[in-house]
Amino acid sequence: MCRHVTFENVERWLKELRDHTDANIVVMLVGNKADLRHLRAVSTEDSTAFAERENTFFMETSALESLNVESAFTEVLTQIYRVVSKKALEIGDDPAALPKGQTINVGSRDDVSAVKKSGCCSA
Repeated sequence: MCRHVTFENVERWLKELRDHTDANIVVMLVGNKADLRHLRAVSTEDSTAFAERENTFFMETSALESLNVESAFTEVLTQIYRVVSKKALEIGDDPAALPKGQTINVGSRDDVSAVKKSGCCSA
């Protein structure tokens, strides 16, 4: 993490998040801009220790270098799936079942083809 002031605010933000959300929320602390090593103000060790203490996941990323960006999303989605599956098993639902809801008709292929042929901005 590059800015210590931001890191100091994380604990307060995490408390607010937990005060206003479900107890099973999945939280990941992401230190972006890992490529700016020369500007680092918070060590990986401090960030990792904080994440462990707060029971969150932690990963350093660099959008510039495409480092761990996809992995961060994959990890948080995997953890969300685990929480949802566990809750579904506890109440007896089948986690593999599709959610029940309304069917939304977004048009047929013919409708999409007609839009493509006419163009988006034709008068």
